[in-house]
Amino acid sequence: MDVPQILHSFSRLRVLVIGDVMMDSYIRGKAERISPEAPVPIVKVQKSYFRLGGAGNVALNIRALGAEAALCSVVGNDANGEKLLRELFHAGVGTEGVLVSSTRPTTVKTRILTSHQHVVRVDEETDEEISEAERGQLLEHIKKLIDACHVVLFEDYDKGVISHTLIDEVIRLAQQRNIPTVVDPKKRNFLFYKNATLFKPNLKELGEGLKMDFQGADFDELSKAAEQLMREMNVKNVMVTLSEHGVFFQTPDEKKIFPAHPREIADVSGAGDTVISIAALCTALKLPMKTTAALANLGGGLVCQHAGVIPINARELAEEAALIMIND
Repeated sequence: MDVPQILHSFSRLRVLVIGDVMMDSYIRGKAERISPEAPVPIVKVQKSYFRLGGAGNVALNIRALGAEAALCSVVGNDANGEKLLRELFHAGVGTEGVLVSSTRPTTVKTRILTSHQHVVRVDEETDEEISEAERGQLLEHIKKLIDACHVVLFEDYDKGVISHTLIDEVIRLAQQRNIPTVVDPKKRNFLFYKNATLFKPNLKELGEGLKMDFQGADFDELSKAAEQLMREMNVKNVMVTLSEHGVFFQTPDEKKIFPAHPREIADVSGAGDTVISIAALCTALKLPMKTTAALANLGGGLVCQHAGVIPINARELAEEAALIMIND
């Protein structure tokens, strides 16, 4: 199957995204003097806006690639939660699996920026696990949605939506239905995604999760870590994003590093979300890991050419693939 055929096939897929959704809020302005109250800049606001973050941005990437996305997450019973739900609805993301909680706030990360620097980031959030009752409600939503989906994607940001119990129950449900599971992990639940189809940390997360100190993108060290994950967690495939060094993957039969393609880098934000979105769709199509990793590596690099967190669509990916002759 060549790249245009693969991307066309994305349009018949539906992805169940489970994880922490958040709002990325931005305040941009000028800083021309220091406050008399404290040695900090005074920022005169010129523009403010927000974007979907976390699992929400992954769902946006999936939609941009032509597939459907159903999101299972939790927002607070607050104005930011309402804003997030409206934005998801307008983006065509299914929100029937999103719980509104009266016990926790919507996660908001506010960045204050000037033309010269990122001044400060303010986080409004809790990272406590959702209550047992909320987890039960979320699981009921997942049970209702999973049969219509072709792959389950865990988008874990350690904010409390995903727990060990939820992971076990969802992977069991997916296995019963022969639906693949793809994981973008964080530290808290790192070793609990047993029996997942594809486990995709970045290099930093891999080091933290296995308590290993990697000396750059060393192939032998990466292979040793992947073997440990496959042995101890029974995950079928491992893919590790290596930032400017590209992507590493390992299966029981093959392992390889795809170097990053040379390009002008504008912003690395959101690259991981693009990679996991492409990887999930390729996994749903049961493509070889070599093809999955190559295409994900291409998309992750492509998004870095854009300023800001901008989802890559299927047309852009196809054009880029043709330019670098990925089919070769």
